[in-house]
Amino acid sequence: MLGRKIDSDELEKMVPWLGVDIEEKAENYLKVEYNPNRPDFSSQEGIARALRGFMEIETGLPKYKVAESGVVVRVDPALAEIRPYIVCAVVRNVSLNDENIVELIGMQEDLHWAIGRDRVKSSIGIHDFDKVKPPFEYRAVDPEGIKFIPLNWAVELTPKEILMKHPKGRDYAHIMEGKPKYPLITDVNNNVLSFPPIINGILTQLTEETRNLFIDVTGTTMKDVTSTLNILVTSLAEGGAKIESVKVEYSDKVITTPDLTPKTWSIHPDYVNRLLGLELPVQEIIKSLEKVRMEAEYNGDKINVRVPAYRHDIMHEVDFVEEVAIGYGLYNLKPTFPKTLTIAEAHPYQKLSNIVKSVLVGLGLNEVISFTLTNFKEHYDYMRTKGKPVELLNPVSVEFNMVRDALLPGLIKILKINKHEALPQKIFEVGDIVFYDPEAETSARRQLNVAAAITDTKVGFTDIKAIVEALLRELGCKQWKFRPISHPSFMEGRVASIETDRKIIGHVGEIHPEVLNNFDLEYPVGAFECSLESFVEKIKKFGGC
Repeated sequence: MLGRKIDSDELEKMVPWLGVDIEEKAENYLKVEYNPNRPDFSSQEGIARALRGFMEIETGLPKYKVAESGVVVRVDPALAEIRPYIVCAVVRNVSLNDENIVELIGMQEDLHWAIGRDRVKSSIGIHDFDKVKPPFEYRAVDPEGIKFIPLNWAVELTPKEILMKHPKGRDYAHIMEGKPKYPLITDVNNNVLSFPPIINGILTQLTEETRNLFIDVTGTTMKDVTSTLNILVTSLAEGGAKIESVKVEYSDKVITTPDLTPKTWSIHPDYVNRLLGLELPVQEIIKSLEKVRMEAEYNGDKINVRVPAYRHDIMHEVDFVEEVAIGYGLYNLKPTFPKTLTIAEAHPYQKLSNIVKSVLVGLGLNEVISFTLTNFKEHYDYMRTKGKPVELLNPVSVEFNMVRDALLPGLIKILKINKHEALPQKIFEVGDIVFYDPEAETSARRQLNVAAAITDTKVGFTDIKAIVEALLRELGCKQWKFRPISHPSFMEGRVASIETDRKIIGHVGEIHPEVLNNFDLEYPVGAFECSLESFVEKIKKFGGC
């Protein structure tokens, strides 16, 4: 992909300067982690494309040819209030094997998360084009209408049955909640390609024999579906595939996708230099932009920059300052002392958090960070609880419509996401929760909590209780008590309150089987959650626990 050989040592030195972190190094590969603002790094091809510019093997705008496929997709006007936007492409001459099918699906899921917000704003369908016949129709159907066999299933199901029975259907049923009809993509023979954003039909499943792809991206905003498609098809083109356009016929317009026309921006050289603390000549700024695969020219006042269609992250002039810094070489920037020197120390909450994290890591647990925003279904219904949370007035999606008032649901969800990983799994989180409080100035109150969960083939009350006791001991507690209680998220007779200084600060026990079933977990889980507020006062008074 680079056009020349490179060993893992050289690659290890180069990749971080693109803003990519190295997680693991082996003799013949690097495992990297990229920031969500760079979804074009979700494939090896995307990283190689950036490296070719950075290493000055190939600079400036990448060029992609888009031929006409003659394929048409007709959009049902009834989808305007359901899932209104669709863009498509045909990609030919792909070469697939088991390994790169997994890589392609991995890229698809990364884009679902980074741009699609877990399929809510955009979702991708990748199909074996030779198994279906255009023209295609993006249509609204009754929930119990047409039947088809979804991926990883053996019998035909209606869309409604898929949402109730299929694992992917249950995971993403919330996106279709309250919709009178569901979207389907069908071919001229009424064969189902996809039930977006839930699942593809088994008919178009990718195999090692697949050579030509039909790609659809559906969603709630044209910007997101377009960005997703552009990133995907240009990555495939970097691997040698040929891109062909598709005509999408809406009731009021016809568009041709993908549109890989670069976007043009204008930036001020003085603005770039002021923010970087440099005095780069214009030609050096232009060269730096070309190294990050952009095209630039100076008009005597501003620099006009052409940005490739796969750069979803460029939103403001300040973004070009970062691009210039990367192209110039972050290693060339000289550190300077700030003009004003101050003495600071960590906030008591941060001090306590650091102590708790240290203890739990020492006990063999791994720290995780879950979303502060969540939804009623997973936070309450799945946990068999009720509450009065702080709600979002205008949530982007039903998946994030409230602020969490407990950490434990987020931990259980993380166990669900990682259930294919090896056992045992031991995780914890230290973080803020928010309570509705009409007496507070903002009608909400923040609280620092800690929660932990462990799962294995055999996990009992004593396993998780031992972790709680070790934590309390390290936090300087002299006495504590566990008293039997009832809690809907835990098994009766295997749950207790955690008490210190005659106050209940939390609960510990074995998670209820119904909760495990709601999160598709197969093995027992022991968990606890408690408030750290009383320990914060010790930090303030004595400087430590």
